[in-house]
Amino acid sequence: MKAVFISFYQAFYDEVIDVLDNLEIRGFTYWPEVQGRGSETGEPHYGTHTWPTLNAAVLTFIEDHKVKALLDAVHQLDLSAPQQGIKAFVLHAEEA
Repeated sequence: MKAVFISFYQAFYDEVIDVLDNLEIRGFTYWPEVQGRGSETGEPHYGTHTWPTLNAAVLTFIEDHKVKALLDAVHQLDLSAPQQGIKAFVLHAEEA
């Protein structure tokens, strides 16, 4: 089982949920307001006067065989608006 953390520009919310639905990934936790900036070229999303936009984040725990499809879909979203940003991080997870 893997934990996949996805941080993304808030405007990607509907697309991210569509990806989860299309891949039949039902369970997730969603944070609607997350601040940050991309590690390379992404614009800051601080929710301030100067940088008014915000990010959001999703954490989901999925079977190993679904990880590649999810990462591929997230990458396609990133290519559609690279300055806005979306990143996925995968961690090993054990159910307790």
